[in-house]
Amino acid sequence: VAGLSAPDGNIKTDIPKYRVYRHGILTEEVTSVEEIWNESMVGFLIGCSFTFEEALLNNGIPIRHIEENCNVPMYQTNMECVKAGIFEGPMVVSMRPVTEKEAIRAVQITSRFPSVHGAPVHIGDPKAIGILDIDKPDFGDSVTIRDGEVPVFWACGVTPQAVAMQSKP
Repeated sequence: VAGLSAPDGNIKTDIPKYRVYRHGILTEEVTSVEEIWNESMVGFLIGCSFTFEEALLNNGIPIRHIEENCNVPMYQTNMECVKAGIFEGPMVVSMRPVTEKEAIRAVQITSRFPSVHGAPVHIGDPKAIGILDIDKPDFGDSVTIRDGEVPVFWACGVTPQAVAMQSKP
C-alpha cells in the first residue's frame, strides 16, 4: 500500500506506532497493523503542526510547550468536520500562546505550510470554539499563558482520533 506522500511506503508497517480503535474505543497500540488490515480499509498520512514550529522559532516566535518541556495542548472544539461517509466529528486544535504581534507573524509563517495544517483556524477567545477551560486540554499538556498573550489555535492531527471515537467504526 503506497501513495503520493510516500510512494515506496507501506501504511501497514512504516509508522512507529498505531492506535487501534474498535467501536470508538482505543483498544491497543501496536507497531504494525498487518494482522488486522483488510481490503476494505484505507490509510492516509496527514501533516503535523510540529513541522512548522522550526519556522516559527527561526522567526523569533517562542513555542511555550518546548520552553516548558511538555506536549502541546490540544482541545476538542465545537467545530464540526465535513462528514465523509460514516466519519464525522469535531475538529481538534493545538494551541500556542503568543503576543498579538507574534500572532500576526505566526499566521504569515504557517500559511506557507498548507500540507501541515497551514494558518491558524482561530485566534483569541477559546470559548468561541467550544473550549470551556483553556487550562484543561483534552490531549497533551497545559502550558502557561502570560499576560499580553493570546491563544492561537491550529487544526490538529489528533482530529482523526476524535472522529473515530465519535463515529465508532
